[in-house]
Amino acid sequence: MVKLTVLKGFIAIAAISILSLSALAQKSTAKPIIFAVLNDGKTLEPIAYVNKGKLDPPVNGSDEQNLIVAFTKTYYKPGTVYRLIFGGANVGNVTVKSGNATSDCAKNMGTVTTNSTKTQLKGLVMGLATNVPSKSTNGSYRRKPTAAEKTEIDALAKAEFIKQKLSPNKLNYQNLTALDVDNDGKADLVGSYWVEIDKLTRGLLFFIASKGSNGKYTFGYSEYHSIDQANVMSGEIKAVDDGVYHELLLDVFDYDGDGTAEVFTYIQSFEGAGFNVYRRAGSKWTQAFEGSNYHCGY
Repeated sequence: MVKLTVLKGFIAIAAISILSLSALAQKSTAKPIIFAVLNDGKTLEPIAYVNKGKLDPPVNGSDEQNLIVAFTKTYYKPGTVYRLIFGGANVGNVTVKSGNATSDCAKNMGTVTTNSTKTQLKGLVMGLATNVPSKSTNGSYRRKPTAAEKTEIDALAKAEFIKQKLSPNKLNYQNLTALDVDNDGKADLVGSYWVEIDKLTRGLLFFIASKGSNGKYTFGYSEYHSIDQANVMSGEIKAVDDGVYHELLLDVFDYDGDGTAEVFTYIQSFEGAGFNVYRRAGSKWTQAFEGSNYHCGY
């Protein structure tokens, strides 16, 4: 009887050990990753894995089904919790409700609940979610621009449109946000402006602006392009006016731990999403990563 009891004890311990190793093995498959938090804080889309301070493309919705299934099991397991990043800092949690690798139009996406006492994600106010360790102890810094900041940025944006041989009588913008990427007390501004070239054509401008030693803002990065109704998948230019095809701020996050946060952006289309990441190099900003996630239906 004693031998049987001891044997049962060994079996129980072995079973626990196997389960523990299995849990560790499952946990180890979850690489450090950064997500976009979209749709009023209800949806996750993968942007990139973080690998030794570099960004690598994750599984895409256009990849083989077995890859998408494996990704969903690892990252969209119900109850999985990621940190919510807003203003470059942890401000809450994003908890996975579900993921559906066989969905026609939400493949490689997760449904989530977002909880924060600092902010509410809504419309074009979006954020990031991650399991990437962060050494930063800086608080969240993200706000609307002051009247003086907006006046200065409007002048810079108008000058950029004039360079494109446009007459920007009315400036429109999707968003203009003040952030502090290196905690130096000087606001960096990220914006998405547009003008109506004619009834069926729009001019779109994305930029990152920083304040120089002279106290004036300059664009460290800017990109302009135009789009007409014939090239809008829905056939309606109004979709562009509402934000489709614009490059929009998600948030900033110092994923490589160098003390300066990178700028993450999102481009909404009718067949998925595009993601860009910019890092500062001196007074300029350069693109550090470009990725996408395919899914149908807008």
